[in-house]
Amino acid sequence: MIQVNLNRQCFQYDVHSLVRAFYPGEEVRVDCTQRESDGTKPLPTDGELFFLRVAFVPDCVEAADQCSQIQISLCVNSEERLHMEGSCLEADRHETKNELKRLLYRLLSDYSGRILPWGNLTGIRPTKIPMALLNQGWKNSAIADYMRRTYYTSNEKTALAIAIANRERYLLEKLELNQELAPGHTDEAEPLSDLRFVQTDVPDHLESAEERPADPFWNGYSLYIGIPFCPSICLYCSFSSSPIALWKNQVDAYLDTLLYEMEQVAKLLPGRGPDTVYIGGGTPTTLEPEQMERLLSKIETCFDLSRTQEFTVEAGRPDSISREKLAVLKKHGITRISINPQTMNQETLDFIGRKHTVEETEEAFALAREMGFDNINMDLIVGLPGEGAPEVEHTMQVLSGMAPDSITVHSLAVKRAARLRLFREEHKELTFENSSAIMDMTAAYTREAGLYPYYLYRQKNMAGNFENVGYAREGCEGLYNILIMEEIQTILALGAGASTKLVYPGNRICRVENVKDIKNYMERIDEMIERKRAGLYG
Repeated sequence: MIQVNLNRQCFQYDVHSLVRAFYPGEEVRVDCTQRESDGTKPLPTDGELFFLRVAFVPDCVEAADQCSQIQISLCVNSEERLHMEGSCLEADRHETKNELKRLLYRLLSDYSGRILPWGNLTGIRPTKIPMALLNQGWKNSAIADYMRRTYYTSNEKTALAIAIANRERYLLEKLELNQELAPGHTDEAEPLSDLRFVQTDVPDHLESAEERPADPFWNGYSLYIGIPFCPSICLYCSFSSSPIALWKNQVDAYLDTLLYEMEQVAKLLPGRGPDTVYIGGGTPTTLEPEQMERLLSKIETCFDLSRTQEFTVEAGRPDSISREKLAVLKKHGITRISINPQTMNQETLDFIGRKHTVEETEEAFALAREMGFDNINMDLIVGLPGEGAPEVEHTMQVLSGMAPDSITVHSLAVKRAARLRLFREEHKELTFENSSAIMDMTAAYTREAGLYPYYLYRQKNMAGNFENVGYAREGCEGLYNILIMEEIQTILALGAGASTKLVYPGNRICRVENVKDIKNYMERIDEMIERKRAGLYG
């Protein structure tokens, strides 16, 4: 266990995340109740790996500014082993946070002997930084220098983030977004009713464009439809999904509610059609062909799809795919599907709870190709229990032979709601391996297959502190993936557990959540619709 005493609660998340990045297997507790006057000699606790004291000590106070020293001490058995200090102007919260994280990163790196590939970046999607700077006219070389100095990102990850940001800007031009608006930074959330706001963390010195009316559709919008059912629940999964076997007799009732939400929300959008549509889950292809037909027909009735440039259905599990279901998707002009193996090693599939075989993945892919689907994505996960470089390479070799149009490489992130965390004592003997060599190997295979990186994001608790990267051949990139990760366009989300993200000029973002529980969603659907109406129009 690692104990941290911190006397600025507003930085609790940043400190906790960075310590966890260096020590992912350790419990980290951050106590923000102590103040500067509490003393500098912490008492050790049983089982403690080390103790950190992070203190902001006032240096001088003037009329408008407060200068402080940031003092960080690392103690083992009450003995101080490392100490670092820096100065900050606390009125500049963003730069104060950067200085705090730089000091803490250097101290933890010195003590552990580790260098993190993404440096001290936590709580931010790496491509947001170069994207914002590119919008301000910065050159790639200047952006690279800024990222390495400010966040200590490695040369390789800095180059990856900048390359993907440039690719994203090129791809988004076809959507005719209002790209003149560069994302800005605001530290405080703005209240609106009982809705929860989040703010995007990008460099403070970037100025946003002139104020616009508070219109969440000023930059267009995309549509997400959630189907919260799966053939089985994977060991690592924390999504809002339920086993289809338990809900088989209520799927039609869920669809009734979903289609009603669709009708009512569409009335709030007169004359507006989505740029992209994404049906995810869960596993949408757990729906029977007639249920899928009903869903897709209703989408076409409720929304103007004449300007829609991408329509994705996440077919997901190979064992949920049939010729009849694919025929329905083809009939309705679905442009992109995903068939997700996660791994092509049968032993791993069996262990993590995927109730399909490697052969079923290959058969489902071949069937989709036979039926004319020419934009097929395949997801895989690096860092699965018991898998190392040989197993990952086997998966890449098999996928290369199948030649999908895009491959998304995920680094395993085990979240709190996953069974792997809930029952960690049962699985404590498992190994989760990821490394720069493994990630480089996946990148090499995709490059050899003619697929190039086009979007990137990171999550908490990722194996090896790495990232998720989408690779695609020219013209087969997932536009929806870019839009939702860069948070530059409103995403209207329907269904149980779906999270609408309203993006306003000035980069103010409002989330409007649907309840996750399926039964609650069906019983409280009018409340879900009212939440969206209030979020859209106040």
